[in-house]
Amino acid sequence: MSEMILIYVVCKDAIEAKNIGKKLLEKRLIACVNILDEMKSLYFWPLNSDKIVEGSETVLLVKTIKEKFSEINEEIKTVHSYEVPCIFSIKVDEVDNKYQKWLKDQIK
Repeated sequence: MSEMILIYVVCKDAIEAKNIGKKLLEKRLIACVNILDEMKSLYFWPLNSDKIVEGSETVLLVKTIKEKFSEINEEIKTVHSYEVPCIFSIKVDEVDNKYQKWLKDQIK
């Protein structure tokens, strides 16, 4: 049985998040995305720097199954604007049975 996961992706803006989401949907790697715009971020940049950067970014929440993570990760990296994009999965412990079925039926 395929396990549902969420993939958390940080994008530079809502346009990039929407483009990535549409690409993944068109390839049927995912069932749904949520775009959360105007997130405030603090991080060190450039790499190995002590400089703290503050910015506004967009979160893309991707709903899919565990078996698709590697393929989705590679697809995102081909179009993402960041040198080191934040892409990681979150395990989903419980999910409604009807939603789980719908999710799996959308993914090829």
